[in-house]
Amino acid sequence: MGSNTIHLQVVDAHPGARPTPASSQKFELRLTEYLDINNHITEEGFDLLNHAITEVLKHAEEFQCEEILAFATSAIREADNGNDIIKKLQEIHEIELQILSGDEEAQLTFLAVRRWLGWSSGRLLVLDIGGGSLEMAVGNDESASATLSLPIGAARMTREHLNGDPYTSKSIKNLSQFVREAISNNVSGELLNHEADHYVATSKTFRTLARLTDHWYKDGGKTLEYSALVAAIEKLKGLSNSQRAALPGVSASRAKQLLAGAIVAESVMKHLKIDEVEICPWALREGIVLKWLDWMGK
Repeated sequence: MGSNTIHLQVVDAHPGARPTPASSQKFELRLTEYLDINNHITEEGFDLLNHAITEVLKHAEEFQCEEILAFATSAIREADNGNDIIKKLQEIHEIELQILSGDEEAQLTFLAVRRWLGWSSGRLLVLDIGGGSLEMAVGNDESASATLSLPIGAARMTREHLNGDPYTSKSIKNLSQFVREAISNNVSGELLNHEADHYVATSKTFRTLARLTDHWYKDGGKTLEYSALVAAIEKLKGLSNSQRAALPGVSASRAKQLLAGAIVAESVMKHLKIDEVEICPWALREGIVLKWLDWMGK
């Protein structure tokens, strides 16, 4: 249960084997848009959430899933009534629904990246931009030695800072300043002095930006170069929502928050002095499955 989507991933998995995707079902919900002025998920938001979970559980039953691993991230985690929402959903659906902390989210994503790239990739620095938060992790092992989660995700920053269509120059400037300050005030220590051998990015935001810069600048698609990202931001600033949705590789549901996601990506890459990140296809969901398999294999 992410800030953007309710996503069921069905996998064929057992300890010692690579998890093989069998089916997937996704609801574009964008929970951050259903937060009221008191930071509560609204009744409408709960109803949509409840419906989405009902449907994905039906899908899981059709595939005869033996285990349901249900987790919620930033939007639920930071809503003031998040615990009440979780309790209601658990009672209705008779599932164990857990809220991941930002650090847990970063650790699980880091595990997935490590397993995907292997030990030969050396010391990893991993970045993940979700709808509600930015996660960062660094380390030499399967567990990151330092993690950080900041509430500056693409959907959240769009909702809280960007106005107009196309977005006004003033709101873009305010967002950029807010994100830069959030990163510079909080990213320090081992994360700042990362000394990483490999820079990696996960999430739909980074994948979309990589595809987009590849279309515009032919930079490879599987990586995102800082210089291409800076140039892309300048192009995105002047586009309307419908124009962004028409770009290759950009889904209509993500078009609105693409600029905010790009600004977050640019700010963190600049602060950490990263020229290029590799896009990893495995992220949080795979990390959850891998962690469960490790536990089952003990």
